Amino acid sequence: MDKNDAVKDKVKLKRTAKKSLKVMRKTRKKNIVRERARIIKYGTSGFSRNIWLSSAATVVMAITLIILFVTIVASVILTNTAEMMKDKIDITIYLKPNTSETVLQELSDTIGADKNVKSVETSTSEVEYEKFLAENADSEEVINILDDEMKQLMIDKMQATMRIKVYDVDNLDSIKAIVEENDLFVKNTDKEKAPTYDVNRAEIATITSWARIARTGGIILAAVFLVISILIIFSTIRMAIFSRREEIYMMKLVGADKSFIRGPFLVEAEICGIIAGVVAGTVSYFGFEFLSPRLAGYGINVEQINNVLESNKLILVYLAFIVIGILIGRISARFAISKYLHKT
Repeated sequence: MDKNDAVKDKVKLKRTAKKSLKVMRKTRKKNIVRERARIIKYGTSGFSRNIWLSSAATVVMAITLIILFVTIVASVILTNTAEMMKDKIDITIYLKPNTSETVLQELSDTIGADKNVKSVETSTSEVEYEKFLAENADSEEVINILDDEMKQLMIDKMQATMRIKVYDVDNLDSIKAIVEENDLFVKNTDKEKAPTYDVNRAEIATITSWARIARTGGIILAAVFLVISILIIFSTIRMAIFSRREEIYMMKLVGADKSFIRGPFLVEAEICGIIAGVVAGTVSYFGFEFLSPRLAGYGINVEQINNVLESNKLILVYLAFIVIGILIGRISARFAISKYLHKT
């Protein structure tokens, strides 16, 4: 009987211990939730208490995020514009009038063997004449003077052409070598009209340079405003700590955790980051929507950015703004807290 009683007592103790653990876990969870709720409450109260400094920090942070957005967008659209112009470039080789289709095909096969050549398109003198007619279809004066005799005279004077698209417009040495040294090309190239190797190269170089300047300048400007926003948030948290130093001292005396003391200041900085992210995202979105048609009118490629902002990815853009804002706020606040609350 004694053994049975001992076993029963052990079972009861185990059950009691399990119940106690369950109660402790529930209480702990409730305490954590209650503690987090209080931290958020005190952080929100601190934000409103220092509303002017908090607003200044939020504005500077929003400007930083907008500059970062402009830097990325400018770099992307200028790079895409340069690539679009490169894709439209073709090298035109002018051949002697009335060059036959057979010769044109041989020339096309020769130049097409080069690894840098993407595609080759040839036109006979007759085809070039038809293009001329299409371009001047609205000019009655031109149409009226083009009788059969004039037509044949123009065809006899009009060069056949070869248009070459390449993968790398900055590396044309091998193509130039073929055009200038290959016997078939030397024999059939029109000496009166030189190949167009450098058309639009200056414009592409300028746009590429702008993209590089926009990227470098934007990063520098964003870095400057980032430092300013960190300093302002640092000052805001510093003043908040100073104004609540007695309250913090009392918290220490009653045994408050470090996380509980620091939490409200982090929440205050995070609120700045969230508001700055929403404001910066909204200003950036509507600003780009306003400028987008005007940029497209100048031949700037804004399609990629438009596709992002006009799709469900816009939510991700807003989230990116908010996350970056929160990170800036937390880094600034932690720096201030570590300096002025290092003893907590």
